[in-house]
Amino acid sequence: MYQKPRILATRNFPPAVMERLLKDYHVITNDSDEHLTSEAILEKANKVDAIMGSPTNPFQKDLIEALPSNVKLITTFSVGYDHMDVAAADKCGILLSNTPDVLTDATADIAILCMLGAARMAHSSAEFLRAGKWDRWSANQFLGVQVSGKKLGILGMGRIGQAVARRALGFDMEIHYHNRRPVNDDRLKDAIYHETLESLLPNCDFLSINCGLSEETHYLINDTTIAAMPDGAVLVNTARGPIVEDEALIRALKSKKLAAAGLDVFENEPNLNPGYMDLPNLFVLPHIGSATIETRNEMGFKCLDNLDAFFAGKALPSQIKL
Repeated sequence: MYQKPRILATRNFPPAVMERLLKDYHVITNDSDEHLTSEAILEKANKVDAIMGSPTNPFQKDLIEALPSNVKLITTFSVGYDHMDVAAADKCGILLSNTPDVLTDATADIAILCMLGAARMAHSSAEFLRAGKWDRWSANQFLGVQVSGKKLGILGMGRIGQAVARRALGFDMEIHYHNRRPVNDDRLKDAIYHETLESLLPNCDFLSINCGLSEETHYLINDTTIAAMPDGAVLVNTARGPIVEDEALIRALKSKKLAAAGLDVFENEPNLNPGYMDLPNLFVLPHIGSATIETRNEMGFKCLDNLDAFFAGKALPSQIKL
């Protein structure tokens, strides 16, 4: 009798994803929306062949080395994989996979939302209205920063960065970017490439952070780099929280060196730095860059495609390699 492969699902994934997962596999589920601790993962791991996890599960060296030999694959419900120790997994013979190419548009949309929300004081004005404080129109109330026609600097011109740039063209923005190499996209032929971050920053009325998190980019946005931006610029981060040094950004927002910031990600999620709480020029979202039904389903299906390929003896569609 055929026995379905055994999978540990560390989160309660979207219904359409769970339906397919449960149909094709024997699944040990996590029926709550709380993430499984490392201890709980180890407790259940001796019963499964593969693990379907998420960024809330830190598959770092200690956990990976402690996994039993029956675990052959970990697929993560995310594009980013800084929560996974690729070298440790490779050494232990565990394959890793992620979900690239499916959340570009959703995340780029959120970057534009953060840009507009920060520039036009959307949070403060909406909060003012909901509190019943709005009693008249004023020519000087909630004056924001114009977006159209400004210079947009993009840090990291991968798929998401390019999608942000294409959207910004609709606002007649002049695109500047820093990337490892120039991009080859006719729609962005007028975008201005900067070989260094130092060259990019003075050209950023708006700065959109779209690079990955690494040792090189950790706290890349700090007092020094913020000082190189024009006074009254707006910073947007939809990439990874630790790329921005919280305290430096808070100082810049309080001093009005930066007019505003829009964040969908932040360090130590979900614990927002208390210094952000009372800033009227901050527009913040709870990491919803990929949070559309379509995108989250596609992310889950990408995980399942990797599981299907592995158990069919085929190459993984999106294997993470050293």
